[in-house]
Amino acid sequence: MTMEMKDSGSVVLTAYHPHSPARIPGMEQSFVQDVPPSHSPGSRKSFSRCRRINRMLSNESVPPAFSRSNSQASMDSTSMEDFWCEVESIKESREDGSEEAMLLEFKPADEGELEAEWLQDVGLSTLISGAEEEDGQALLSTLTRTQAAAVQKRYNTYTQTLRKKNKHTVRDVRDIFGTNDSSPTFETVPVSPVSSNGIQLPGQKPVWKSVSSKSCLDCGTDKGSPSITEELSYEVSFSESITVLPKTQEWPKNQRFKKEDSALPKFIVRKSRFGLTEVGDLSPEDMKKIRYLSLIELTAFYDALGVELKRNRVERVRGRENGLFGVPLTVLLENDQKKVPGIKVPLIFQKLLLKLEETGLETEGILRVPGSASRVKNLHQELEAKFYEDTFDWDQVRNNDAAGLLKMFIRELPSPLFTVEYLPAFITLVEKISKIKLQLQALHLLIMLMPEANRDTAKAFLQFLKKVVANEGKNKMNLWNVSMIVAPNLFIYKGKRANQQEMQAAATTAHIVRLLIRYQDILWTVPSFLISQVRKMNEAAMNNSKRQLMFDKGVRKLLRRKTMERERPERPEGAVTFPPYLQSDIPEGVIRVYAPLHSKVSMAIQLNSQTKAKDILARFHCENSHGSSQNVRGQIQSLHEIGGNIGQHCLDPDAFMLDVYRANPQAEWVIKPKAS
Repeated sequence: MTMEMKDSGSVVLTAYHPHSPARIPGMEQSFVQDVPPSHSPGSRKSFSRCRRINRMLSNESVPPAFSRSNSQASMDSTSMEDFWCEVESIKESREDGSEEAMLLEFKPADEGELEAEWLQDVGLSTLISGAEEEDGQALLSTLTRTQAAAVQKRYNTYTQTLRKKNKHTVRDVRDIFGTNDSSPTFETVPVSPVSSNGIQLPGQKPVWKSVSSKSCLDCGTDKGSPSITEELSYEVSFSESITVLPKTQEWPKNQRFKKEDSALPKFIVRKSRFGLTEVGDLSPEDMKKIRYLSLIELTAFYDALGVELKRNRVERVRGRENGLFGVPLTVLLENDQKKVPGIKVPLIFQKLLLKLEETGLETEGILRVPGSASRVKNLHQELEAKFYEDTFDWDQVRNNDAAGLLKMFIRELPSPLFTVEYLPAFITLVEKISKIKLQLQALHLLIMLMPEANRDTAKAFLQFLKKVVANEGKNKMNLWNVSMIVAPNLFIYKGKRANQQEMQAAATTAHIVRLLIRYQDILWTVPSFLISQVRKMNEAAMNNSKRQLMFDKGVRKLLRRKTMERERPERPEGAVTFPPYLQSDIPEGVIRVYAPLHSKVSMAIQLNSQTKAKDILARFHCENSHGSSQNVRGQIQSLHEIGGNIGQHCLDPDAFMLDVYRANPQAEWVIKPKAS
């Protein structure tokens, strides 16, 4: 039985009801015909089991395992064939011992424990301990109205629980935030658009440029596919924008979702005068603050939509401490960084991606057609023994076997790539939020929440998947096919209720992967309102530190002796030391740019309203075209903003420097290679 369902996101989807007794004519026959004759007996066995699953899905005797959600009501059973075949392939590889079965045990949460953990995870442990920590105060001072309400709600629940348990005296929220009203509220920053990657300047409005390939991020459907173009804004927090969200243009009422077309809305993120900031453009210290703010904002966002933000509490699982497969990403990277300093994606994962990109992108059915289970098992064992000795012969690896190893690596991670803690939040964003734009905003914040190692590895994987889809004409793998295959490897985790959960998550997780692949360039860009809040956090922390220093008599005496010296901010990691004659006072609107790797290491540049970061880079390149070493000339240089109210920030070449300078006048400006 098929149904048409129109979600509130204005997309009409085709749905298959899992309890219908109707059979799908020709489905089994067409499915068998897809099996290449060269398949091994094990592969034929897998396809046979896939047929049984498809029969099960159309069998009336199957009890309802889940209620239809927006995503689950959107796919017919024929569109799910790839998903269930991949599930069967995964089960078989676990049954024959190719993969280690490591079950994730979930911890029950006592009343109030989730709120306490949430407060700790957002950097507000001070509210639990009662200590006067400057970082917590600085964070609270930057919150928007909806963010503050989210914090207050969790803190109130936590304190009420403790009072019930009579554990100890709990500080009243009014004592913490200085309110006298019986309904305490946080003092929040005003909600107004902030300049991208900076602070709102008085009376200044964001300036938008005309759309071009360089002035915006353009993510959406392939050329020629029908779609609606919609602009995304990073200027106001997502949770605040829900209350003033304009009515979106509706899709045609009779439009049906087609897996072959995979038509998704086309989103554009225009660059403001501050440009755009990618995840790797900020220092680790500032990205830690982005993570705090992202969890607060995600919670506020779900609250504003009336959706519960669920999290898993999992017993920590210790993986292997050496080897390649089944090793935690952080441990694997620590081992790899001894060989290649600064590496961000595990070497084995990079090598598997490289192998497939070099020889497998045009292979028909790549990722979908399984390799030989016995060959993959033998290659797995051989890689463990020979990879770090550089004696492994990659020429012997067939493309489908390499794809099998790649998926095996992801599945055997002790904790899922997209972290088991927030897997319910990923599922919820599709099942409870119908509009694609709102799904994308929730997904964006979840990406900001990911640990650095997971986020970098996921990005490398999604870039590869994008290349697979780009070669659809030869490999016959479109966006929907790839999403179907990848979803069970990413989102079906190993637990006691795995069978039921995989049934529930089938179409939902495939849709998430589809969003991740299509909109990855947007999702790995840091929203500017979060960067603005980080700047304010840093400024508040600096002001608190200055006030604290004034109470130190020894420091006060030292300051008297130093009254004639210029006060300079604390030099962050990455800053460059220069001779005193280069550190003199600089007139307003003039910046001194340092380029320690060039023959001409310093240059004073007068800024005007049209000066961009790339103009400064071009000027240095021209001045140093003959004096710099060949190695420096071959590197991609970027202009960095260091210190002041930011740790370190690699600037977008299109950033207007006068605006950035006014947002952070205490910064230093350094030209150096961008971290890869």
